Amino acid sequence: MKASDRAYASLREDIVEWRLAPGTVLGEVEQSERLGVSRTPLREALARLTAEGLATALRGRGVVVSELSVAHLDELFELREALECKAAALAAQRGDRERFAALRDRFATAPTLLTDEDPQRHEYYALAAELDAAIDEAVANSFLSQALDGLRVHLARVRRLAKDDAARLRQAAVEHAAIASAIADGNAPLASAATAVHLNNSLNHIKSTQNHPPSPPHHENLEATHG
Repeated sequence: MKASDRAYASLREDIVEWRLAPGTVLGEVEQSERLGVSRTPLREALARLTAEGLATALRGRGVVVSELSVAHLDELFELREALECKAAALAAQRGDRERFAALRDRFATAPTLLTDEDPQRHEYYALAAELDAAIDEAVANSFLSQALDGLRVHLARVRRLAKDDAARLRQAAVEHAAIASAIADGNAPLASAATAVHLNNSLNHIKSTQNHPPSPPHHENLEATHG
């Protein structure tokens, strides 16, 4: 792996998992030493992060980790609804119904993993990631998939704004089962509507926990975005 790719991957993960919090200055000397790369590949990595919106170049401060706000949440979820509702509808028209029926059945049993004492978040996020992947493959639209990929990195970061409690995850599992069920039935309008309900509930949950700081990283699979 190229040094710039390695630096980019490390910084991206640190930003997504809140090891580098919003507003953190990504100083070239400090980050070069921390990541074990020279300043040229580090600058390439910072340029990629800036292009993705994960970092921002500020006059007089250099490059800093981008801020997140309630206004950003609304904008992200407006885009998320447009993309994910369309993707779910297309998946219902084009997808393998047996595959989505199997996912529906697995989501139906997922709440048993999400106990208040010891919720198995890792397993749940892995299952949600499978649903994302299945929808992407069913849609078979490289432009839509690329747009979703660009959005999901921000959504993975947004999850840290919310209190990731077991009760919300159990409800999300029910919502995911409804999405998978509608796709398995080939019902595009219902798949879109079920996705819209899930996204609205997710956004409301995140906003309701805005007074709580992000929890420390659990080193879980945070790439699944159906939170």
